[in-house]
Amino acid sequence: MSTAPIAFLKGHGTENDFVILPDPENALDPSPAAVARLCDRRGGIGGDGLLHVVRSAAHPEAAGMAARAEWFMDYRNGDGSVAEMCGNGVRVFARYLQRAGLAAEGDLAVATRAGVRRVHIAKAGADGTPGDITVGMGEALLPEGEVSVTAGGRSWPARHVNMGNPHAVAFVEDLSHAGALLEAPPVEPATAYPDGANVEFVVDRGPRHVAMRVHERGAGETRSCGTGACAVMVAAARRDGADPAITGRPETYTVDLPGGSLTITERPDGGIEMTGPAEIVAEGTLDPDWLATVFG
Repeated sequence: MSTAPIAFLKGHGTENDFVILPDPENALDPSPAAVARLCDRRGGIGGDGLLHVVRSAAHPEAAGMAARAEWFMDYRNGDGSVAEMCGNGVRVFARYLQRAGLAAEGDLAVATRAGVRRVHIAKAGADGTPGDITVGMGEALLPEGEVSVTAGGRSWPARHVNMGNPHAVAFVEDLSHAGALLEAPPVEPATAYPDGANVEFVVDRGPRHVAMRVHERGAGETRSCGTGACAVMVAAARRDGADPAITGRPETYTVDLPGGSLTITERPDGGIEMTGPAEIVAEGTLDPDWLATVFG
């Protein structure tokens, strides 16, 4: 591992924040410990996760997708663990590609461990404000079986939704009932989530309008979770008796998160689209001496 300065950026999507590590030829291969150090908010750059930007052809997990998507989002959780997908991360990833001149307004494809995701970067506003980014999030899977979650001394039934990563969605009377969410809420039965789960707590705000908190697997409570917002939308729609595959009509919900709002639409063909902002807030280089201690 070279200790020459390495470029990084910092970005967020509805305040779900990420360290961005451009590495087109996959030369860095950050270890779980290195990722955790980079994402540490006191001893590193700080972020809910790492967006490792690699050409698909250069990464063994993405080479098979290279013909369909030039760039691979090698996403890692803030604790260094590997994740299949991150919806807010895809938006920030696309914004980085746009900023770096590697993508333009319009459509592009991004490879992820959950498959290729289609992305649309909207035109900037008249005042130069970057346009929102829409991500095709794929279809939701709704595994059978009852699950429940426990937090803040209470338990609720939950809906199991898989968005390329696993979610347990619980509808509650008040978001404060979930407590501090300092630890991963227990989910039962554990066999339903052998690799852990993202847990969402949801309240209603109005017709087709909900608010949520989320404890993300490997990251803790975060200000936003894109796949979680999609899982919440699907769970809410089914609870409300709405299924676009049956009615032939798309359903759109507004999902409020601590860091902002996302618009989630489920189409009759099952495809789910998430629209929201993404910002790059800083860029710089990692200090070579510090890098030696991180990647050592």
